[in-house]
Amino acid sequence: MTIFSASSTAPVNIATLKYWGKRDKLLNLPTNSSISVTLSQNDLRTLTTASCSADFDSDKLWLNGKLESLESVRSQACLADLRGLREKVEAKDESLPKLSQYKLHIVSENNFPTAAGLASSAAGFAALVSAIAKLYKLPEDMSELSKIARKGSGSACRSLFGGFVAWEMGDLENGEDSKAVEVAPLSHWPTMKAAILVVSDDKKDTPSTSGMQQTVATSDLFQHRITEVVPKRFEEMKKAILAKDFEKFAELTMKDSNSFHAVCLDSYPPIFYLNDTSKQVIKLIHRLNEQEGKTIAAYTFDAGPNAVIYYDEINEKKVLGLIYNYFSQVAGWEKYSKDVSTLDKIEVQGTNPDIYKGVSKVILTSIGNGPQETTDSLINDQGLPKSG
Repeated sequence: MTIFSASSTAPVNIATLKYWGKRDKLLNLPTNSSISVTLSQNDLRTLTTASCSADFDSDKLWLNGKLESLESVRSQACLADLRGLREKVEAKDESLPKLSQYKLHIVSENNFPTAAGLASSAAGFAALVSAIAKLYKLPEDMSELSKIARKGSGSACRSLFGGFVAWEMGDLENGEDSKAVEVAPLSHWPTMKAAILVVSDDKKDTPSTSGMQQTVATSDLFQHRITEVVPKRFEEMKKAILAKDFEKFAELTMKDSNSFHAVCLDSYPPIFYLNDTSKQVIKLIHRLNEQEGKTIAAYTFDAGPNAVIYYDEINEKKVLGLIYNYFSQVAGWEKYSKDVSTLDKIEVQGTNPDIYKGVSKVILTSIGNGPQETTDSLINDQGLPKSG
């Protein structure tokens, strides 16, 4: 059996300017542009091996050891686009194997909880598109490929770049101008760090897709957000990143997180992604910044209760000191590369000492690179997932 294969990893990205709402459900075209930070794959990544063979009888996907359906419209759209691009490559060189006509076996693994508000679908579709693009030896650049990843999961388009990434919403009905572009690479601001408080690793009550539809259909605040608030913020956020102005970046990040959750709350019936622990973390960060007399930490929450706290490495002792003071009993600190005793144990009056009970894990990470080709393969010589 001849099997062709390629493997790629892809990162999680966390939006600092949120995408929420679609103007075209099928093409995953957003109602507003967005900006995100790509996180390090050392801590959060999807590894995907894509393979094809004339001997495979159907397309198959295994995710975290479990056979999953590839029949969804989203998955089919991605595969059709990638096969179409491969057909163009084959048409130019008749000596190439007709990989576009072979069925695919795709094996994918996350090193973090799936569907818990940690952008697993973004990393997943970015890794899938990246791995198949490598398998097919496609000449397209990452912005072009981001248009395909977008059809799988909107925010997946941003996971095709490292550093700071903008997803330009575009105007065209066919989505050809709705793509991800780099705002600044990892090397521009390498001292940006993130601490993630995993508040819940359960699947969320309201999936993002249905939540967006509900908000677009019922929220009065939503139109104001997409026409007035976000376009202005989009330009301000890009400027703050290019200027490495953490205080402005932090203010915009927190305001946009609050604005996003406000339109969720303004949906009818309301959508609650934040829980009591999330709200306590918000208060904690605001009080830390007040005590410092300047903004040294910023929270953001996607469609889930997990807190992502951004800070610059220069303020690590204080920001992580605060988090360690209240969450030292939670798993994850063993990965901290320095001595925790050097952190400033900052206290904030009025904080519930039991706040740590609402958090299952701390993930300490930093800004990271986009997809990486790897020789690590998840597929055996029969075209099936490797066991163990």
